[in-house]
Amino acid sequence: MAAAACFNCATPAGTGLRPRKQCLDNRVVLGTIVEQLNATRVSMGQGRPSRRSRVEPVRCSGIGIGDFIGGDLLKPDLGRWLSDVEEHKALAIYTPHEGGYEGRYLARLRYQGYYFLDLTARGLGDPETTLTKIHPVCPAHVGKQPIARWYFPPEVDYRLAALPPDAKGLVVWIIEAKVLSKSELQFLALLPTLRPKVRVIAECGNWRKVMWKPLKEIAGLTADTES
Repeated sequence: MAAAACFNCATPAGTGLRPRKQCLDNRVVLGTIVEQLNATRVSMGQGRPSRRSRVEPVRCSGIGIGDFIGGDLLKPDLGRWLSDVEEHKALAIYTPHEGGYEGRYLARLRYQGYYFLDLTARGLGDPETTLTKIHPVCPAHVGKQPIARWYFPPEVDYRLAALPPDAKGLVVWIIEAKVLSKSELQFLALLPTLRPKVRVIAECGNWRKVMWKPLKEIAGLTADTES
């Protein structure tokens, strides 16, 4: 039969080392070392902090009624949102990371009679060519088919021509616009000047709550810049 082992010091029970007594001796030695370390910390001013010196929990400032009711249910800034869209015509919007809040603002524009063109900035290519000019697209050939090039009509002009007569305009909503360069953002800010019935909403980043700024300001253009 295999000899039993002591779980505290891993010593075979059949030896003459008296494992139980050895374990007790080890515990005494460890307790002495811990006491010495505590005494050293107290002498160096690193003892147990008092209640007054304990770090208080971090509290977020600016808590309002929206933090208790829910940010997706209470939106008192929808009126300002509509007025800013009509005034600036191109906005850079910042939404929370969890997403979903921007749907309220999109729906309010839809109620006003706007139609939408949803695009992602990744893979968009040159915004000026893709949105306002006939542009080529090379489909994936997977290494077997010959390399082809297809031509597509301007995305914005094609949608504008297909709008119903009672439509108020076309909103170009671009997600992940934070990957666009400064010159590309400048063109998007000037797009409503080139196409008066177009409004541009670019998601340029994230924030704790939904906020927006004129896209001309983000792109480094002045308010009176004209193409």
